[in-house]
Amino acid sequence: MALCVAAQAQAQDTAPRPVQPEETLEPPLATDELETAQPDLQDRNVEPAPPAADVPDDPDQIRFEAAEIEYDTERDIVVASGDVRLYRRSDRLRADRVIWNRATGEVVAEGNIVATSAAGDTAYGDRIELTDTLRDGVIENMLVVLEDGGRIAARRGTREDGVIIVADAAYSPCAVVDSEGCPKKPSWKITADRVVYNPDTGRIRYSGARIAVFGIASVPLPVFSHPAGGRSDDGFLEPDIRYSRTNGFQVSLPYYFALAPDRDLTLTPSVYSEVLPMLRVDFRELTPLGAYRVSAYGTYSRRSDDLTGPITSVTSKNDFRGYLDSVGTFQLDPHWSISESIRVTSDRTFLRRYDISRDDRLRNNIRVERIGSDSYFSVNAWAVQTLRVGERQELQPLALPEIDYRRRIDDVLEGRIELQLNTLAISRPDGQDTQRGFASARWDLRRLTPWGQEVVLTAYGRGDVYNADDIFQTTVPSYRGTEGFEARAIGALAVDIRWPLIGPAFGGTQRITPRFQVVAVPEIENLDIPNEDARAVDLEDSNLFALNRFPGYDRFEDSTRFTWGLDYALYLPGFSIDANVGQSYRLTSRPTLFPDGTGLTDRVSDVVGRTVVRWGDFVSFTHRYRLDKDNLAIRRNEVDTTIGSRATYIQLGYLRLNRNIGEDLEDLQDREEARIGARIQVARFWSLSGSALLDLTDRNEDVLSSADGFEPVRHRLGIMYEDDCLRLGLTWKRDYEDTGDARRGNSYLLTFAFKNLGR
Repeated sequence: MALCVAAQAQAQDTAPRPVQPEETLEPPLATDELETAQPDLQDRNVEPAPPAADVPDDPDQIRFEAAEIEYDTERDIVVASGDVRLYRRSDRLRADRVIWNRATGEVVAEGNIVATSAAGDTAYGDRIELTDTLRDGVIENMLVVLEDGGRIAARRGTREDGVIIVADAAYSPCAVVDSEGCPKKPSWKITADRVVYNPDTGRIRYSGARIAVFGIASVPLPVFSHPAGGRSDDGFLEPDIRYSRTNGFQVSLPYYFALAPDRDLTLTPSVYSEVLPMLRVDFRELTPLGAYRVSAYGTYSRRSDDLTGPITSVTSKNDFRGYLDSVGTFQLDPHWSISESIRVTSDRTFLRRYDISRDDRLRNNIRVERIGSDSYFSVNAWAVQTLRVGERQELQPLALPEIDYRRRIDDVLEGRIELQLNTLAISRPDGQDTQRGFASARWDLRRLTPWGQEVVLTAYGRGDVYNADDIFQTTVPSYRGTEGFEARAIGALAVDIRWPLIGPAFGGTQRITPRFQVVAVPEIENLDIPNEDARAVDLEDSNLFALNRFPGYDRFEDSTRFTWGLDYALYLPGFSIDANVGQSYRLTSRPTLFPDGTGLTDRVSDVVGRTVVRWGDFVSFTHRYRLDKDNLAIRRNEVDTTIGSRATYIQLGYLRLNRNIGEDLEDLQDREEARIGARIQVARFWSLSGSALLDLTDRNEDVLSSADGFEPVRHRLGIMYEDDCLRLGLTWKRDYEDTGDARRGNSYLLTFAFKNLGR
C-alpha cells in the first residue's frame, strides 16, 4: 500500500496546471515526458455530494450547504466556503469554495470540485465557472466520469445544455486502478484535439484523434465517433484478420446497424487474397413473444462435386456458395411455444473451407410444444443435410410429422401411470419410406420397505402399427422390416430393488447401494418392423437398468433377464467419488437382436461401469468402461479429465471402442482417438491455450483401416491478452485432412478488439 500511496503522490505532483500569465513557457517536452503531459485520466480524491435529503417546493431553487456563508448585500454576492454543497433539481456541486453572483447568475467554484449531472455524469476540476442552473459552464483541468462508462480528461472544457466540449483531451473506458486500488495506465486511450460528448445521443465524437495501446502504439483516427459506455449505435466492429492455405489472407470488417432497441443488423464483408469476397448478414430481433436470429453467408467460387477426387477444371465449377443459419423461440402463452432451427448450406465443404463449422450433418427442426403440469404435446418436423463424403443426400430422412403426446395420472392403483401416443412419418427421395403409430401405457409403483429398500414395480404395454415402402433401398437387412403394414404388441413387467446403505466413513459420508432388477418381456417379432431410430445400440452404464436397452422405439428387447449392480459414493469435504458397476443375465438361449460386439449378444452380458472423481473445483475425472465377460478385455475405454482452475487447466480425453462389430453397421463402427486441450495463465492478463485431436484408429479397431494408429486430425495453439477493455490474440491452427476444396494446411487468426466501445 505504501507503494500505491507514493504513486498517487507522484501523479498529483506531475498533474498538469493551467499556465499562469507570469509563468515562462517551458521548452518542448521530450518524448519520454509526453505521456506525463497528456490529460490525467486518474481518479480524483474527491467524493461527489450525496443526493439532497429533501426536495423543495420550487425545483429551480438552489440550496446551499457550507461550513461558512458570507453575503455581500451591496454587490449581491454570496461566498460559501468549507465543504460547500449546491443542489438544484438533480444537479449537484461540491467544492471547497463557491462564489455566487446573484446579479449576473455566475457561479464560480474552486478547490476539489466535483459536479454531478442529472444523467449521472460526474465532472471534476480545479476551477469551474457555471451558470446558476449548475448545468452549463467552463471547467479547468477537467475529468468527466460518464455514467455509461468511460472517462474524459482535458485541460479545459465547457458544458452547454448538457453537451460537453473539450480541447486537448483524452478518453478511455478502461480501468485506471489495479486490483489493489493502485493507479495504472489504461490499456488503451484516445487523445484528440477536440472531443464532443452529447448525452442525448450517447455518442462521443473526436477531431484530430489518435488511439494509443499500452501507451506506445499510436494509430491516427482523423474523424472518429463511438457510443458512450455499453450503448448500441451504428458503426464498425472489431476486424477479423486471418490467413489460411486455401483462401489466403482474409480481412473481415463488420458494420453494425442498431435498427431499434430490440432489433439490429450486422453486415460483414470478407476480402480474400486467393478467392472472391464473401458477405455475411446477421439479423437479430427480440419480440414480445420471443427472439430469433438469422445468419446468411454468400459468395461465388469454385467448388468440387466429387469430394474423393482431385480438384480440376473438369471435376469442379464456379457457382454460388452459401449458408443459412436461423434459430428462434417464441412463447405464445404459459403453455404453448414454437421453436425453429434451420441450417442449410450450398455444398458439403463450404462450412469447413471458410472455417464456419465442422459439423458433418446439418439437422433442421421446427417444433410446436405444449407443456402442462401433467401433460406434454409436440409436433416436430425434421430434415437432415449430409456433408459426409460417400453419403447420398437422397437417402437422408425427412421426418414430417412427428407427433408425441404424453399424459401423467397420479394415484392409479396407488401408483403413477403415463400414457403416450406417438406417430412418425419418414420419407426419403430415393430410399425407404416408413410410417408408424403407437399407443402405450406405463404404470409405476414405488414403495419403501421397513428395512430401507426401495422397490419399484413397473407394468408396460404398447401397441404399434407400421407401414414400410421400398425396403430394399435399405442396404442392412436387419433395418428393413417387412413391406407394407405390420402390427406389433409389446408387454413388459419389471421389479427394481435398491438398498442404500449410508453411514459415516473416512471423515465423511459413504453410500453403498446394491441394486437388482428383473424384467420379463414375451417374445416379440421385431424383425418384421423397420428400424429407423434404434440402430446405435451399445451396452453402457446409462442403459444397464433400462426397461428397453435399445434407443428409440423401433426395437424392444424381449425375453426375461436379471440385472445386478452396485453403486458406491463417498463424500468428503472438497472430495467425492461416485461409481457404479453392473451386469445382466438373460434366461432364454434363442438368438438375440443385438449385433455382435454390443455386449448384449450372449446370455451373460459384458460388465459395464462408470467412475467419477472430483476434488473441489480443481480435478474432475470420469471413466466409463465395458469389459468382455469372457476374458475381461476392454471393449470400451473412455476417459475425460479436467485438472486446474478456471484460469489454468488441462483437459484430457481418450476413447477406444474395440467391440469387433462388422463394418456393415455404420452406426457402430469402432475407433480410437485422443483429445487434449489446455490453457495456462502466464500473467494476470496473458494466457496460452492449445488443443489437439489425434486419430489413433488402426487395424485393431477397423480392419479396413490403412492408418498407422497415429494420425493428427487438427491442432490449435494461441496466445491471448485480455483485460477489462482490450482483447489481443494470435492463434495458429493446422488441419491434416483434405475434403474436396477444404484443404489441409496452416491457418492463422489475429484477434484485436477494443472492448467497452459499445455496439
